[in-house]
Amino acid sequence: MRIRDILRRKGDAVATVRPGSTVRELLATLAEHNIGAVVVSPDGVAIGGIASERDVVRHMHRRGAALLDAPVSEIMTAEVRTCGPDDEVDGLRHVMTERRIRHVPVVVNDRLVGIVSIGDIVKSAIDELETEREYLVGYLQQS
Repeated sequence: MRIRDILRRKGDAVATVRPGSTVRELLATLAEHNIGAVVVSPDGVAIGGIASERDVVRHMHRRGAALLDAPVSEIMTAEVRTCGPDDEVDGLRHVMTERRIRHVPVVVNDRLVGIVSIGDIVKSAIDELETEREYLVGYLQQS
């Protein structure tokens, strides 16, 4: 299975915030879309970083409530691991597990075209197992 198969099911919409947006605005975006991370982008296409709930919690612990008015660029992860739509899901699952990454933007020609989460990856594995199970049950019932 490839990343494009996941995007085909879930869609290619990606929530983004600008680097100068405040952490308060980041939290509003996360809450509005019921998601755990957003791509930080100056234009909705280029990737400047990624910011997650975990980033907020880690920095809030150190800086307190004043963090809410700080720009997202101060807490985002600037070095973002990306993938392409033709990448294999299994390979990305290993990378996400080993590097403890929960969200990976999908890019084509350095343009943001989607995002996959560890939940999307796990769901795809469960779907594959269910398909295999149905195939095997059908095969056994024919025998």
